[in-house]
Amino acid sequence: MVGFVLGALAVILISVGFDSTNQWGLLLAGPAAPFALLGLSPAPVMIILGVVLGQAFFAWSKKRRAAQKTPLIALEVIATPQQRSAVFSMFMIVVLGSAVSFLIPLYIEIVQGRSSLRTALAIIPHSLSIFAAAVLVSRLYERLTLRHIARFAFGVVAAGLTLLAVVIRNEWDTLVVILALIVIGLGQGALVTVLFNVLAAASPEVLAGDVASLRGTTNNLAGAVGTALAGALLIGVLSASITMNLADNAVIPKELEAQVGLDNVTFVSNDRLLEVLGRTTVTPDQVAEAVRINTQARLRSLKICLVALTGLALVAIVPAGALPGHGGGDLPYSRKRNEKRVVGTPPMASQAAIRARGGADERGSGGVG
Repeated sequence: MVGFVLGALAVILISVGFDSTNQWGLLLAGPAAPFALLGLSPAPVMIILGVVLGQAFFAWSKKRRAAQKTPLIALEVIATPQQRSAVFSMFMIVVLGSAVSFLIPLYIEIVQGRSSLRTALAIIPHSLSIFAAAVLVSRLYERLTLRHIARFAFGVVAAGLTLLAVVIRNEWDTLVVILALIVIGLGQGALVTVLFNVLAAASPEVLAGDVASLRGTTNNLAGAVGTALAGALLIGVLSASITMNLADNAVIPKELEAQVGLDNVTFVSNDRLLEVLGRTTVTPDQVAEAVRINTQARLRSLKICLVALTGLALVAIVPAGALPGHGGGDLPYSRKRNEKRVVGTPPMASQAAIRARGGADERGSGGVG
């Protein structure tokens, strides 16, 4: 019960803290913040408190294990550097995937003005590419090590994000969206399969439930962090860009800024902005200037956000180097599959091969394989 409370509070505080940075403020408390601690926003305070409770959860789990009692989750699933690298890499790819899933529909619907149905159709190839890569990546196990596959997959994701950042325009065609999403999806799908296989292979079968729980918690937490991170970065850059454009602007007076709240606008379409401006006494020149500022600021914020995500994908390549340096064919299920192939050999040779391979499995059972 203690472990459950500590773990649940940690996940809730971190998720809500990241998700509320836009409304409550990234550092200083904003007007929408429910309360302020010495002027600080509750969001970073909740994130820090969640991290502290997470450390307390692991400390409590170690205490339970030392007392020969059952912890909420077996710490053996993250005992080795390879396992921790797999968890961190899984966290990073889910963060990147959630951020992309947040930004692309936002761009298609707000900037391009497409319907939700068109947006869903445009994202289907992304989902299909994830599925295809997750299924087909096992064909690379005999040629590349798991470490190389993971690093290459993060590079593919970075390449797809770079493609989006380079070609993005306000008149961006949907075909380019689909192409970039397919590239990103291929990297995502390969990583999801490889990383889960590493976690599953590094732990005995009796801990399969703990591995699944760890993966689910990591996915949920990373999904919340990825969406919140993309939203906070997007709105932050948008606000800074609009503020810079409004500084000493000869067309839009300070009175209009205060009347419309243009210095605090969110990521909105030009039609929505025109609707708001239509309820004021602005001139046609002021309307055109406001639309220009909004259009340029949205484009700049999207570019910068995609570049930042590209940087995260490249950074993740480094810790992925701690993943196993052997091929996927050395995983337990792959060895069992290979054992079945000796059925067609002579009986004595088959039995000898199976006994030899079984002995190797027993000797290597303490490692990742």
